[in-house]
Amino acid sequence: MKYLVGLGNPDSRHAETRHNVGWWVVDRAAYEWGFGSFRRSGPAWWSEGEVAGEPVALVKPATYMNRSGSVIPALRQDETFDPAKQLLVIVDDAALDVGKVRLRPRGSPGGHNGLRSIAGALGTDEYPRLRVGVGRPPEGWDLVQWVLSRMDEDDEDRILALLPELVEAIEMWIEHGTEYAMSRHNR
Repeated sequence: MKYLVGLGNPDSRHAETRHNVGWWVVDRAAYEWGFGSFRRSGPAWWSEGEVAGEPVALVKPATYMNRSGSVIPALRQDETFDPAKQLLVIVDDAALDVGKVRLRPRGSPGGHNGLRSIAGALGTDEYPRLRVGVGRPPEGWDLVQWVLSRMDEDDEDRILALLPELVEAIEMWIEHGTEYAMSRHNR
């Protein structure tokens, strides 16, 4: 089983913010792959199906960003769970320009509380993550204020236009692994 965890915040006031880009990506994947609606189970919403013959679970933590790691115990119920091979965390990144994409096999949280929570629950930073650039805060904005704000129309259009490519990158990750997908989709 491959687990794709899109990070975001659960309530409707955050639905269109930069911090919910991870949810946008897994929602688009569920749509493109015909997985159907997400259902609530424990600390997350789940949608499951197959991609290229591989069982896949799309997961959206139902907690706020800084508690995203609460989904990890459910993943560990799979006795074969290996985060380095089976987990891909999809997350916004305010250190990248809008529309930039970085798939990495491991790394530090880089100041991202959702990644920090995931790493804390796993006890390691050895898991792949797909970072989607949402741009740096303008002068006078702090980081929290920035990621919890709505994108302007141009930035949102760029991210929405990028979603099919992100789903394709995830498909490559599922079929061929991190290095292969990185070589074709990092930009």
